[in-house]
Parts: sequence; structure tokens; C-alpha cells
Amino acid sequence: MADYNPKRGGSYNYGGKQWKLSRSKIDLFLECPHCFYIDNKLGTKRPPIPTFQINKAVDHQLKKEFDVHRVKDTQHPLQKEYGIDAKPAPHEKIDEWRENFKGVQFLHEPTGLLVSGAIDDLWINDRGEYIIVDYKATAKNDPVRELDTKWHESYKRQMEIYQWLLRKNNLKVSNTGYFVYCTGKYDQEAFDKKIEFDVVLIPYVGDDSWVEPTIYEIKECLESKNIPKFGDECEYCVWWYARNEYEK
Repeated sequence: MADYNPKRGGSYNYGGKQWKLSRSKIDLFLECPHCFYIDNKLGTKRPPIPTFQINKAVDHQLKKEFDVHRVKDTQHPLQKEYGIDAKPAPHEKIDEWRENFKGVQFLHEPTGLLVSGAIDDLWINDRGEYIIVDYKATAKNDPVRELDTKWHESYKRQMEIYQWLLRKNNLKVSNTGYFVYCTGKYDQEAFDKKIEFDVVLIPYVGDDSWVEPTIYEIKECLESKNIPKFGDECEYCVWWYARNEYEK
């Protein structure tokens, strides 16, 4: 029997005690309001995307590595290599903010929505500005050096939501964040029980001005009694409605 259970408990639906407007839910709304509504209002989840354990392992190792320099108050070699004026930030809430299903939280009082998102890392520069850092891992022939695909647009929004959340928690946040992008190499002569990675630091100048207007749109969607139209590029909805054509 498949592990996927499309129905969630009522407390995790909109209006339930455990429901929060997470970063991923905001991204789902922007991708497809139809799926967002069915998921969060009606409680039927999309089939999940498989979790890649190698990505989780890279994430874990990077956090351990940067935490060593956080404790020592020293720069990580990657920050030195790219000439970044920053060190890992020793904030008292860093562990809480990196914890899944908790993360950075802010109650948006006009809508009553509790917005949340779990960051990967937080740096600080000499001007006292906090810098959002996100870890990414993939495997390709060439290392990723630019955020130039449609998929990367979601990464950019992710960064901007985190910047917005930390500003709402009264932190001085730099507009520039960084992606630590690790690309597994295909050109190793032998596996030898390890995979080597090219690690590239990619800067991104965020603009979080869209976040709050989107929260109002999400609130309006959730309060509506009508299921919104599906997103034009939503593969789930396209498949579902194409499938229904065969059953008429």
C-alpha cells in the first residue's frame, strides 16, 4: 500500500490550531491557487515530491561546517574566497529559525495569518546587516553559477520571503542574500565511496515588496467559498483535467 495519504487532520487545515502559512504554501499559491485552495482549505494534499537524501546530507554537512566558524567568530573559507564581508551570525535563535515546521515566524495581524519559513543559514557583515543564505545541491555536467532557469524563480522568492520575515522580526537585513550551490561532479575517475562537489557562491539581490500584497491575496482566497481557477502551468491540474477527458 502506498504511503501517500491525501487527507490531513483538520487541525492542519486553514483555521486549525496547527496551520501556518509557510514559505512553501506561499509558493504553492503563486504556482496554482487551485491546488493551494484544495490543499489548505479542503485538506487534500498534492502527491509529494520525493525527498533526495543526498541533498539533506549536503545541507547537514554545510550547517555543521559553518557552525564551527560561528562558534569561533571566524570567516568560512568560502566567504574569504569570494571576498564577502561577512561571518556566520551567532544569533540566539539560529537553531529555532533553522528548524523545519517552526522556523522564523511572524503574525501578520491584518489578516491573522501566521507566516513562517525555515532558513538554512544567517550571516552578518561589519555594518550589522544580517544576510540570508540558502544551500542548494544538484548534480550536473557543469557547476551551477547563475540562477537562470524557471525553477530558480522559486528559489528567489524563497530568499525574499525569508528576508521579509526577518525584517518583521526587527532585524536589519541586507538586500543581498547568497546561495551556496553545490554541484555533484560527473567527471571523477572513480567513485571511491565519495562524490566531489563544485561549490559556488551566488549572490542575489532580493525585493520583498511583493510578499505582503500576496498575503492579502492568500487571505482572500482562503475566505472564498469558490475554488479558484488552476494555474496555467500547473502540471498536476493539467494532468488531472486531461485524465478526466477520457472518463467522460
